[in-house]
Amino acid sequence: MAARVELDRVGTEAPRGARLFALAEELGVRVPTSCLGRGRCRECMVEVTEGADLLSPPTEAEEHLAGSDTPLRLSCQAEVTGSEGLIRCHTLRRGSLRIQEAAEGLSDRPGTPDAAVTREGDSILLDGEEIDRGDGPLLGVAVDLGTTTVVCRLHDLESGEELACSSFENPQRFGGSDVLARVSYDAKHPGSLLRRTLLGYMGHALDSFPCEAGDIYEVAVAGNTVMRDMLFGLDVQPIGVMPYRSTTESELREGDRSTTSLAVEGKRSGLPIHPRGRLYGLPLVASHVGADTAACLLAVGLYEAERLTLLMDIGTNTEVVLGRRGKIHTASCPAGPAFEGGLLSCGMPGLTGAVERVRLSSEGEFLLDVIDDEAPLGICGSGLVDLTSELLRTGRMNRLGRLADDEDRVTLDEGGRVFLTEMDLSYLAQAKAANAAGLHLIHQSYGARLEDVDVLYLAGGFARHLDLDAARRIGLIPDLPDDRIVQVGNAALEGCSRALLSVTARGELEQAVLPIEHVELETFDEFFHFFAEGIQFAPLVSSGGESTS
Repeated sequence: MAARVELDRVGTEAPRGARLFALAEELGVRVPTSCLGRGRCRECMVEVTEGADLLSPPTEAEEHLAGSDTPLRLSCQAEVTGSEGLIRCHTLRRGSLRIQEAAEGLSDRPGTPDAAVTREGDSILLDGEEIDRGDGPLLGVAVDLGTTTVVCRLHDLESGEELACSSFENPQRFGGSDVLARVSYDAKHPGSLLRRTLLGYMGHALDSFPCEAGDIYEVAVAGNTVMRDMLFGLDVQPIGVMPYRSTTESELREGDRSTTSLAVEGKRSGLPIHPRGRLYGLPLVASHVGADTAACLLAVGLYEAERLTLLMDIGTNTEVVLGRRGKIHTASCPAGPAFEGGLLSCGMPGLTGAVERVRLSSEGEFLLDVIDDEAPLGICGSGLVDLTSELLRTGRMNRLGRLADDEDRVTLDEGGRVFLTEMDLSYLAQAKAANAAGLHLIHQSYGARLEDVDVLYLAGGFARHLDLDAARRIGLIPDLPDDRIVQVGNAALEGCSRALLSVTARGELEQAVLPIEHVELETFDEFFHFFAEGIQFAPLVSSGGESTS
C-alpha cells in the first residue's frame, strides 16, 4: 500500500521514501526554490495540515522551522515514511490567494505619471541621470509587504497601466505570526534568514511577470516598520523595545536625515531588477505605524481632507489615523493575527476553501459562503466576524464570548472540519479589545468622540469583505451609519502604486507624514479600562466627554 499525498488539492499515491519536492514536480505544483531541492535556499516550505506523522522527522536543514506556530516543512527534506493514510499540505504560493484591489472612494490618481524613471531619446534616466540606453519598456513594481500576505503589482512607468499582479503568503511565518515575534527570531538566528527567505520569494514573484528583469527599473515597497526595515537589511531590534523606533526615525529626530524613506541601488537590493535601478521604501509615519499606513494616507488623501476622517487598516497590527488637513493623530494597536486566521483552531487566510460568510437560519442551520464554492477547509477573518455576530444575535453566545448550553465548540460543517471554540473567541476578543482601546484613546487625544467622525475608511483585504452590520454588532468598528463608511480594499497597494508612478506624490507624502502626532497607547492609564470594555462583544460607542473637534 502507499500513502496518498495532496499538494495544493492535487493528489497522488506516494511510495515510502518519496520526497514532497519530487512529488510536487510530478503533480505540476510549483514549489519556490533557488537551489533545486538541495536544502540550501530554505524556500521550498509547505504547510502540513494533515498526516505530519507519516513524514520523516525534520532534518538539520529544517531546524529554523522548529519554533513555527504552524506545521511547516521543507519539501526537499520531508520524505513519506507511512504506507497508508493521507498527507495533506500546501505551498505558500497558492494561486487562489485573493488579491484585494482598491475600491471606489479613493482620491483620484493623476492621469499622467511623473515617475522617477523617464526616457529621453534612447537614454533611460533615473532622477534625471542616465542609467541605461535602449528602447525597451520602462517598468516598475509596487509591493504591499504585509506580515501575512505580499502583493506585487507590475506597472508601465510611462502610461501607468497595470500589467500584472502576483501574491503569496509571507514566507517569514516560521519566525512567528506577528512582527515582534519576528524581531525576536531575527535576533536569535544570525545570517538574515528571514530577509533572505523573503527576498527569494519576492524574486520568484518578479520572475513570474511577463517581462525581462532588466526592464524593471524601480520597485516601491509599502510595509509595516519591521517588514520594510528588514527587507532593506536594517537592524530591526530597536523596533522591538521602547520607544519602538526604526533606526531611520531615530536618525530623523537627530537631524541626520530629512525623511524616513529608504532607497538602495538595484544591484544591492537582492531582487532581480535592473542593476542601476532602485528599490524604494515609502516613509514611515511613526513607530509601528509604518510605510503601509503612509501609503493608505496617500491613497485616500487624508492629509488634505477637510472633513474629520478616520482610517483603520485592520490586521495583525491595526493602524488607526484620525484627523483632517493640519491636524492628524495616529496610533498602532497590537491586535495579533486573529483577524487573518492566525492562532485559531480552523483559521486560514482568504483562500479557496475558506468560509467567508456565515448566516444562521431560523432553524439553527449554518448557511456558509465558501471562497470558490469549494468544500470548507477553514474560516477566514470575515467569516469569523459573521459567525461571532450570528452567535451573539441568536443568543448562542453572550457578550463575554461564552457559548450557550455549556458547549465547548460550534461546528459549522457536516464533516466537522470547521469549528470555533471558546479559546478562538478569546483570541478574537483580545484582538478586538486592542483596536477598541486604540480608537477610544486616539479620539480622546484628538478631542473628539467616535460619533464625530465624518468618514471612516476601512482598509485592507479583510476589511474589504466585512459585513458592516456584523462588525458593528460585535464592536469591531465604531457604530457609525453605512453612509459614513467606505471599504477601500487594498489602499496600501494603491498608495504604493501612486508613489511608484509619481515623484510629486512621493515627495508630498514624505513631507505630509512628518507633523503627524503619534499617540503612544501604553502611556495612557485608561488603556486597560478601554481594553477591558473592548473584550465584550458589544457595539463600540463613545464613553462620554465633549467634542472639541
